[in-house]
Amino acid sequence: MTSASPERFAPAIDGHTHLMPERLMGAIRGALAEQAGWQFDHPTTREGMEAQFREAGVERYIALPYAHKPGMAADLNEWVLDRAAGSEMTIPFATVHGDDDVETVVKEAFAAGARGLKFQCPVQKSGPADPRLDPAFELAAEYDKPILFHAGTAPLYEDSPHVGIEAFTEFTESYPSVRAACAHMGAFETDEFLALAEDHDNAFLDTSFVMSTEAEQYVGSAIEVPNERLEALSESIFYGSDYPNIPYPYKCERAELLDRNLSESAFRDLFAHTAERFLGER
Repeated sequence: MTSASPERFAPAIDGHTHLMPERLMGAIRGALAEQAGWQFDHPTTREGMEAQFREAGVERYIALPYAHKPGMAADLNEWVLDRAAGSEMTIPFATVHGDDDVETVVKEAFAAGARGLKFQCPVQKSGPADPRLDPAFELAAEYDKPILFHAGTAPLYEDSPHVGIEAFTEFTESYPSVRAACAHMGAFETDEFLALAEDHDNAFLDTSFVMSTEAEQYVGSAIEVPNERLEALSESIFYGSDYPNIPYPYKCERAELLDRNLSESAFRDLFAHTAERFLGER
């Protein structure tokens, strides 16, 4: 192994980004500013985001919507898919609220080209063990679509009943054919989520926010994952950023990872190949 260089980042896939209508994005940013005091200056238009991605060496990105109330998911999914249709970089996911007609919303999204599902569990007040979402999970299995859950307690959700290792474990065991990722390395239960990924081929993690150089400042504590463990689990962990809703420069998301002493194959896994496996492309 040799020390990493920035060139090892590209061509990359950013596995955790948000592309949403301006009004909704503004409301999300406002809530984060109120709750955590974070400020944001990254562009939120598809064109602005993609210019930043291209400059960084990102070839494609997974665009994640989420519906915080019933009745909005179908229109939000349609908007994301419409924006993605004009881009070779966007990999559109869909979402659904637990109080929606879950089967109809998800089936329509998959038929229209959604590549997977996203659930922001504490915000949507539903999670991987919520029986209301069973129709969505069954369709993910039928259509071979992955699911990305915010199933960890970071950064503000330690009291939420909709997150945690137990519910995510129940999902991976109930739906072994569905590739399921936990955002933000499962923080603040990272060790438990890493152990789950060691034992379950369908369990993935993304690095977003909590493995940036700014993690300790904004999350409250650094996520400690030794190089040896990251190397061993490189086929289960993929790079993500939470862009554009990060209160620091985009380069901070990859800098800590690039500074690690990992093998070339581990870097390719983290920055591209594992996201492709999560998407079902390899």
